[in-house]
Amino acid sequence: MIAGAVRRAGLVDVLGAAGNVNVQGEEQQKLDVYANEVVKSALTFTGRVCVMGSEEDDDFIPVPDGYPVGKYVVLFDPLDGSSNIDANAPVGTIFSVYSRVSDGGRGDQRDVLQPGRHQVAAGYVMYGSSVMMVYTTGHGVHGFTLDPTIGEFVLSHQRITIPPTGMYYSVNESRFGRWDRGVQLAVRGLHGDFPDQIKGKNSRYIGSLVADFHRNLVNGGIFLYPGDVKAPAGKLRLLYECAPMAFIAEQAGGAATDGVTRILDLQPEALHQRTPLVIGSRDDVEYVRRIILEQRAREGAA
Repeated sequence: MIAGAVRRAGLVDVLGAAGNVNVQGEEQQKLDVYANEVVKSALTFTGRVCVMGSEEDDDFIPVPDGYPVGKYVVLFDPLDGSSNIDANAPVGTIFSVYSRVSDGGRGDQRDVLQPGRHQVAAGYVMYGSSVMMVYTTGHGVHGFTLDPTIGEFVLSHQRITIPPTGMYYSVNESRFGRWDRGVQLAVRGLHGDFPDQIKGKNSRYIGSLVADFHRNLVNGGIFLYPGDVKAPAGKLRLLYECAPMAFIAEQAGGAATDGVTRILDLQPEALHQRTPLVIGSRDDVEYVRRIILEQRAREGAA
């Protein structure tokens, strides 16, 4: 349903702002609102879910009275990169699944504030030149492509693995002057400014986490969204974006940190908590971590 709306976006009235501001303080796009309602509605009737959490909703969302309650918790970003819709750039849906930890009822805050290492499944759907779902249940990463002729997702990419080092780096370099010195040095290294440390990479940045991550997952590379002086915690949400992508990355042989600490080990304190993100090929992520730690050590010694 979301893929159909995205593909008709230029023909029907779903482009542009919806006139609302979400809990993040961001202006909602019409497709944000539509995608959010589609996902919530689809999950409400399954009998497998007790509580949900969405990037577009202020609070967690228990399954309404009158519907059966299940043992799973689902957190999701209904339409990642929606600001790119008007430019016809790829967007996606990100989801994360946990087992409930509450006793009875329709779930509570404990269910939605679990560290990423407790995920039982995670994935994303990318609406690009084709519609593709990539997911893991902790036993490798698999990709399914939507065959529009039969309306089914067909296994197209079995056991996806990300190369230890990659060809690309993805980061919004317009914020270079706002980053701390460690991040600046790491990105300069990815440029190839320090060839004794790391081989330089090609820059590729779409501005949609799903699209940038998917390219690097398939071809190898690293995506960064560091904090800066204006937003120390960065922009991306731990529960809806970073944790599920980190689970996928690790299952594919990659890595994900907040620059230093493993994303899946972070304990969320709030439903819409943000965190810096460095994710992708294992050795590239470790390189950024090492440079940041070395710079912090130099600053501490000074």
